Amino acid sequence: MAKLLKFLKKAAPLALGFYLIYFSFATTTEEDRIQIISAIKLADLRFVFLSLAFGALSHLSRAYRWNYLLRPLGYQPTFIMRVLTVMISYFSNLGIPRSGELLRATALATYAKVPFEKSFGTIVTERIIDLLLLFSFIGLGFVLQRDLLLELIGSPSLGRLSILWILLFAVIFIVFIRQLKRSQKASAKKIIIFFQGLWLGMLSVRDIKHKGAFVFHTLFIWIMYLMMFWAVTFALPETSGLSLAAIIPAFVAGGFAMSATNGGIGLYPLAVAAVLQAFDITYPQALAFGWVMWTAQTIMVVVFGSLSFILLPVLSKNIS
Repeated sequence: MAKLLKFLKKAAPLALGFYLIYFSFATTTEEDRIQIISAIKLADLRFVFLSLAFGALSHLSRAYRWNYLLRPLGYQPTFIMRVLTVMISYFSNLGIPRSGELLRATALATYAKVPFEKSFGTIVTERIIDLLLLFSFIGLGFVLQRDLLLELIGSPSLGRLSILWILLFAVIFIVFIRQLKRSQKASAKKIIIFFQGLWLGMLSVRDIKHKGAFVFHTLFIWIMYLMMFWAVTFALPETSGLSLAAIIPAFVAGGFAMSATNGGIGLYPLAVAAVLQAFDITYPQALAFGWVMWTAQTIMVVVFGSLSFILLPVLSKNIS
């Protein structure tokens, strides 16, 4: 039963993505599909490649920023190694959601001898910071188009039952850790050491020497994400005149889609199209934009992620 649940947890987002691809196909007419394919074929690739350049800069900046968290722990893997592990994590997330974070820490432990729990702790810190930035964009999106976003994602609320579950989990976790600390078993001590390393990794942000540079890269990464989206609007004539008031909500909707299915497969074009329709973009053109945007990002991750899988073990002796 446990194995079945584990399999379903991994397979469900991917299955949902493929279903949404079918749904996208089934809910369009033959004329719509002709328009969508035509728009994709006529997309100005110069702006698509410009979008990919912005995306590449965001990935490089993420790898560079990572060093600010690893250095206080006493580890400094080379820049190229950090880049390769970051790309591997993105590629892995296309297949199994959230697996990339684990694989990224595992790769660094294998090839740079950074303890898994410490590197994973820094990645958790990164994700928390990224979540705060995402919330900032969501907040901006709600300022610009509150009613539209509420209609798309529903009015977010955290019920009393959810809060109780969170509190119950926190209490159980605290009791579990205290019991482990009292235990003299070797296995218990190993678990405690793991959580201590994880906590040290998460707290490494306190000891960053160049905090200004860390903040700069954090902002730069998310500005590049937005620029990736913005650049593709110029690839299609129908979307080239979109204002920031349209781009931000569509960008936010795409961000939700990326986390809901494996790399946004199937859902990303639908979510973005749903927003763009509110700005007088016809559904076929809006869907075409979503597919151009998603396909370009995915191809970049697949190509460079695959190369990173090959290059990391080959070059590890020279770059560690």
